[in-house]
Amino acid sequence: MKKLFAILLVACMAVSLCACSSNGGSDDAADVKGEGVMTYAEYMAAPLDSEVTVETYVQAKESWWDNKATIYTQDKEGAYFLYDLPISEEDYNKLTPGTKIKVTGYKTEYSSQIEIIDATFEIEEGSYIAPAFDATSILGTDEIKNHMTQLVTIKGLTIEASDANGAPFLYNWDGSGSDGDHVYFTASLNGQSYSFNVRTYLCGPETEVYKAATTLNVGDVVDVECYLYYYTDQPQPRVISITKK
Repeated sequence: MKKLFAILLVACMAVSLCACSSNGGSDDAADVKGEGVMTYAEYMAAPLDSEVTVETYVQAKESWWDNKATIYTQDKEGAYFLYDLPISEEDYNKLTPGTKIKVTGYKTEYSSQIEIIDATFEIEEGSYIAPAFDATSILGTDEIKNHMTQLVTIKGLTIEASDANGAPFLYNWDGSGSDGDHVYFTASLNGQSYSFNVRTYLCGPETEVYKAATTLNVGDVVDVECYLYYYTDQPQPRVISITKK
């Protein structure tokens, strides 16, 4: 099973954004929504478990597995996290960064992360790559939640010990893993600590960001680019780029 997963992961990472982080936000995205399509504000105001329809643009995707994939999408208004989108491998390969899709599914919440599940999609004309939003000044404020799952940069973070033994990073959240598993690290800004991770389904061991995460030292000061995932009502960003100062 591990061998099969590794083969699939390497194949899928060829289309990941992790090898080259934000590309500056070129776009031809229209602000006008199609008939029956929600604005981002309408989507966020919709009750949980209700059906939603949005038009959005693929920014990154996790590896395809068992006819499902998790997709990070965004438009000019906000981000839409598509969890376990049912999709064939052929269609998965069509969803390159910038691709416009119309998605109908159900809005739900998992441990404070808003997402769309049980969705269907269709590819539409148009393209948009979202520029990274600088969230440094609002990290630790209520405003940060308005940028949930968006591509953001956070600058001037200081790496802290991730466990009682002083480890600068952990394989898996509890240190139970090994090289090739998700990498978790703790970093602080303005006296407050946050958990970050490099998710192997999104950025595998062969990517620069994964290698950078596994060479962190306590006290390093870094800038990160990440998708602002939420967990237990706190940001737990999924990192796609690390730059040491």
